[in-house]
Amino acid sequence: MVEPVLGVIGGSGVYDIDGLTDKQWVKVETPFGAPSDELLFGTLDGQKLVFLPRHGRGHRIPPSELNFRANIHALKQSGVTEVLSVSAVGSLRADLHPGAFVIVDQFVDRTFARAKSFFGTGLVAHVSCASPVCSCLGYAIEAAAREIGVPTKRGGTYLVMEGPQFSTKAESLLYRDWGCDVVGMTNMPEAKLAREAELCYATVAMVTDYDCWHSEHESVTVDQVVKVLLANADNARALVRAVAPKLRGRTDVCGAGCQTALEHAIMTAPEVRDPDMLAKLKVIAGRVL
Repeated sequence: MVEPVLGVIGGSGVYDIDGLTDKQWVKVETPFGAPSDELLFGTLDGQKLVFLPRHGRGHRIPPSELNFRANIHALKQSGVTEVLSVSAVGSLRADLHPGAFVIVDQFVDRTFARAKSFFGTGLVAHVSCASPVCSCLGYAIEAAAREIGVPTKRGGTYLVMEGPQFSTKAESLLYRDWGCDVVGMTNMPEAKLAREAELCYATVAMVTDYDCWHSEHESVTVDQVVKVLLANADNARALVRAVAPKLRGRTDVCGAGCQTALEHAIMTAPEVRDPDMLAKLKVIAGRVL
């Protein structure tokens, strides 16, 4: 039996949840450096939760400078089994209005300045990212969203750009031509690293604006994003409250196979594996090493 522990990555407004008990901020060290902030441990309706402020409390860290590896490692070593990522995005579709939530199922990774894998020289691995999010966790989130009446679209493609600047109009139009639904800056390599760590991972993308493609809406501004973010915070907290009890009764590993993602991924022969890399990856890949 694997006890489920829900990890939540998102903004500070998500953590002020009514009913969260046994709250404790804990500093966690990882072999990949420090995560964005201390982790908040607590219990919600009998379900263990671990919260991580993605940009640090007070939003101190820009997207390109996030230590994604430390963030995912810190959650894994804290016992997290499921990761719910709550992320602000721009809409690339007219029917996805500001305030809407999207349970993403695909990504297009256009980032270029970030460390994207726990593995490297001395210990090589290739995991499948064909289906980069956990369908089981996605179903639980969808059911929770329906219960609380939050307008939510199940399925969609999230284009992850490097940032920190917002898109040019030409980029925004290109992403629409590619069939992407939303655009943001934070979920890659986060999702890929969660897969390497054999964690269930799902994204709730919270639409704050229409990016800059929409001729009938002004180009995105920080003030506009923040205004909608604040309005979305209540729905995000309610969603976490509704999802938590749906995990509490789980008694087996993920039916989508997330906890066995590394089963056939290690490529480096045992006799030439780097001892330092083996030690560094004990938490992430110890099951198969």
